[in-house]
Parts: sequence; structure tokens; C-alpha cells
Amino acid sequence: MRNDKQNVVVDLSFKFTLDIIEFSELLEDNKKFIVARQVLKAGTSIGANIREAQNAESKADFIHKIKIAAKEADEAEYWLLLCNNSKNYPNADNVLSKLNELIKIISKIISTSKNNLTNDLSLSNFQIVL
Repeated sequence: MRNDKQNVVVDLSFKFTLDIIEFSELLEDNKKFIVARQVLKAGTSIGANIREAQNAESKADFIHKIKIAAKEADEAEYWLLLCNNSKNYPNADNVLSKLNELIKIISKIISTSKNNLTNDLSLSNFQIVL
């Protein structure tokens, strides 16, 4: 099911991952090691799952992998919001803004894919009686 055409969500998630790596390094420079690891794990997992979805075995598998990316995005958002609301932590507004854009795209992909899957299933149950 892999499609090697340019893919906006794959590209955005890759760029976001680079931003997350940079932000995690900033956290480590500030000796915020535990939060840095959590931000890094959740933030890099988003793009990895989106990339993995490109090789899904079925539409249902694609949706499942994109949903995992959405869950990781929610977790990354949690850690970044903690940074913004904790004393002595670097500001994460820039990364959060990019993450929110990515979350909107992921949500749209999930809803569109679910609708398409439901329509495909409805069509497969349609019988022509002569």
C-alpha cells in the first residue's frame, strides 16, 4: 500500500520530529532529563507511526497506525504543555504550534479514512439480485 509520492503529513511529521529532537536537547541542556526523554519518545513516535502507516496492509491497519500517531501526539502535547506551565522550563510555544497543526491533519486523516472504510464496507455488502 506504500505510495512514494510526496506526502504532506509525512513531510510535516518528519520536520516536527527534527524540532522535537532540538527541543529535547534544549531540555537536556537545562538538566530536565526526565521530561526531555518523555518529549523525545512521544514526539518522535508520531512521525514513525505515520511513516509506518504508509506501508499498512489494509485500510483498517492504516487507520490503526494513524490513531497510534494521534495518541502519541496527545502525549507529546501533554509534556510540552507541562513545560510551558512549569517554572524553569523552556517555552514550547513554537513546537506546540507545529504539533497542533499536525494534530489537525491527523484528525482529518482519521475521520476521512473511517468514512471511506465505512463506505467501502457498505458497498461490499451490496448485492445485486437479478
